[in-house]
Amino acid sequence: MLFYRAALSLSPRTLNCLAGVAASAPPPVGSRRRALTCGRQALLVLVHLRTGAPFTQAGAGFAVSTSTAWRYVHEAVDLPAVRAPKLDRALRAAREPGERALFLDGTLIPIDRVAAERPFFSGRHRRHRMNLQVLATLNGRLIWVSGALPGSVHDLRAARIWDIPWAVARAGLLTLADKGYRGAGEPVLTPCKGRAKPEVLKDANRAHARLRSPGERAIAQLKTWRILRQLRCCPHRTGHIAKAVLVLQARETHAY
Repeated sequence: MLFYRAALSLSPRTLNCLAGVAASAPPPVGSRRRALTCGRQALLVLVHLRTGAPFTQAGAGFAVSTSTAWRYVHEAVDLPAVRAPKLDRALRAAREPGERALFLDGTLIPIDRVAAERPFFSGRHRRHRMNLQVLATLNGRLIWVSGALPGSVHDLRAARIWDIPWAVARAGLLTLADKGYRGAGEPVLTPCKGRAKPEVLKDANRAHARLRSPGERAIAQLKTWRILRQLRCCPHRTGHIAKAVLVLQARETHAY
């Protein structure tokens, strides 16, 4: 087997954040002598999340077994995931800088083929995926990521399952969303439907698209963590991984 050095496009503060969280957590029950320090474990986890490297490759780079790499990643991902803000807290924090509008969108995370195919199969993309709902400011700053639902769940239904329309209404925040959220009700605004629309409605749709376009960067920020481009773990771990990525991305960009 060949080994080589490689750079990771993250700042030291993200590594220090994850290492500090790992060091402050009590050791798992029944854990043996640790093969890696907290700093090295955090680096292994960041390699896996940022590059999407399989456990075999990530473990080999740190001279640990595949099972040890899996266990270290599993432990470390749960620690920042529990620190991800709940929906109401995220909306309150978004209002403090004076935000009055948000961006809402869903993204489908590809997963490996599973035995129980149908719930996870997205008919739109013809692949097995998990549905995540994302809230961001209109300048593209991530503020909240939902748990994961099967890819067959429509975006509007997913938003209602996570109480997003009611939460943003309580917070008094206008929310811009795409056509998949029609029927969510105020304050969720979607483009006007119909093909033969008058010019005034076409102008409204163009303005809506211009306002939403910077918010699309929020989805792009999530996908810079390549683990979310193709998950090779239990589908139900998707939400934990996405929430951990949210916390680490926020630390990387000084969001909180």
